[in-house]
Amino acid sequence: MLRIEGVKRIGKFARIDVGREKRIGIPEVVLAEGKSPEQVVRIVEGMEGNILVSRVGGEHLKTLRKRFRNVDYNKSARTAAIVKSKVERKGVVGVITAGTSDIGVAEEAAVVAEMMGCKVKKAYDVGVAGIHRLFAPLREMLKEGVDVIVVVAGREGTLPSIVAGMVDIPVIGVPVSSGYGFGGKGEAALKSMLQSCSFLTVVNIDNGVGAGACAALIARRSDEG
Repeated sequence: MLRIEGVKRIGKFARIDVGREKRIGIPEVVLAEGKSPEQVVRIVEGMEGNILVSRVGGEHLKTLRKRFRNVDYNKSARTAAIVKSKVERKGVVGVITAGTSDIGVAEEAAVVAEMMGCKVKKAYDVGVAGIHRLFAPLREMLKEGVDVIVVVAGREGTLPSIVAGMVDIPVIGVPVSSGYGFGGKGEAALKSMLQSCSFLTVVNIDNGVGAGACAALIARRSDEG
């Protein structure tokens, strides 16, 4: 049951849902972008369970490390994980990128999936400009028994549709703002994925956190089944 006591107020700037991880299985995620380092630290101090701070800047990281000892920083993903308890290992998530410029968003997805107890298999820079690069790592992922694949792509965003047309497991497409020119902020990739002829699920532009969380929920449930 949802209880009003499950909300903790931090000053006048935050109301924390302290039971989110227990309720839905996803660790609390604090978006550091747009918050001062002091606000981020105070919010994290008021939380229970495992916590992921996303879009971490240099000053955020310095302040977090002064306050907490176990800060696991991923430079590529710009995330800081504070893990207080290990999650039971369940499920396997594949993470693929079209280009090297897409790795930051892919790493964000991978960090979330790993925090939720999933094993993560990665294959980076295997996009359609050299589609033959995709086949060996994709075959290896399927041999490893991945339950779901997150495919991250910018520019025209074609790769998720191709992967979804080749495998019999769920595929989550993540459009990335790594292109340039017309549609270069991820709009072209998003529209392409939404118009996919393959059966593809799509999250918002640069939403590695959302893709990783959804993938982990699928993988964990698949493992239980």
